[in-house]
Amino acid sequence: MSMSSSSIQPADLGFFSVLASAGSLSAAAREMGITTAAVSRHLAQMEKRLGVALVNRTTRRMSLTPDGEVYLAHTRRILGEIQDLSELLGMSKSSPQGLLRVNATLGFGRSHITPLISQFVRQYPEVDVQLQLSVSPPPLADDAFDVCIRFGAPPDSRAIGRQLAPNRRLLCAAPTYLQQHGTPKIPGDLVKHNCIGIRQGEEAYGVWRLTHDKARQASAESIKIRGNLTTNDGEIAVNWALDGHGILMRAEWDIARYLQSGRLVQVLPGYCTPDADIYAVYPQRHQTAARVRVFVDFLAQAFHNSLLPVPF
Repeated sequence: MSMSSSSIQPADLGFFSVLASAGSLSAAAREMGITTAAVSRHLAQMEKRLGVALVNRTTRRMSLTPDGEVYLAHTRRILGEIQDLSELLGMSKSSPQGLLRVNATLGFGRSHITPLISQFVRQYPEVDVQLQLSVSPPPLADDAFDVCIRFGAPPDSRAIGRQLAPNRRLLCAAPTYLQQHGTPKIPGDLVKHNCIGIRQGEEAYGVWRLTHDKARQASAESIKIRGNLTTNDGEIAVNWALDGHGILMRAEWDIARYLQSGRLVQVLPGYCTPDADIYAVYPQRHQTAARVRVFVDFLAQAFHNSLLPVPF
């Protein structure tokens, strides 16, 4: 067998994936139940066979070299495909298992996806869930996640998007603000008001699009809003609205409890804003993976049972 054909051995893949996730040789050694010296030796053997350095070693923390990053990306894809193959062949149809990498938005992920994952792993203890929250959804091409929970259908045709729940965006304000500054009657009135801005993801900032409810085919009015408060955190924006600082556009699930209690009042209820339906998005190649399929089914059932807006 030539050196090139034996330069990567199957056992190296699992080893390197654990090492990269652990973040240090000593942490990886603890996770694998071997000595730090044994981890260092295995890594050195891999690098010698490959003829490239995979890891920059420092006393406190290790980091991957550019070659190491490439090796890790392919390693995780290959390990995922092995897992998918075993599931496809029916070896774990009854009980999903393996690593499930989930991405969700900051606010919605923290409030609603986190408790559902807690229920999910109690029901399916052989699934390891890694949850990462981010403002913007990760690029699909990065293959960094198995399932991404996001607002709106996926723009990428290589992805499957399953609607989990309908979700509207509403305009709202505190009664104290409306008493002081008046209530807008038509979208154009918004330019005279203090509007709380949220900068999130790729969405156009500072423009609210409104369509009259009675004329769904009518073209949307684009209103350039202004205001003295902006943030990238939806929870902060809601708190500012509660404090009476201005008018806010926010997803219904996020403000339902305040509308019910009267702490916020809907503004321009006769006008529609763009939908923010909740989707589970995953690459087409993952649709056969039991852990992905079962998790998405679990989320869909949970949202159906809660009948959004989610009760608080």
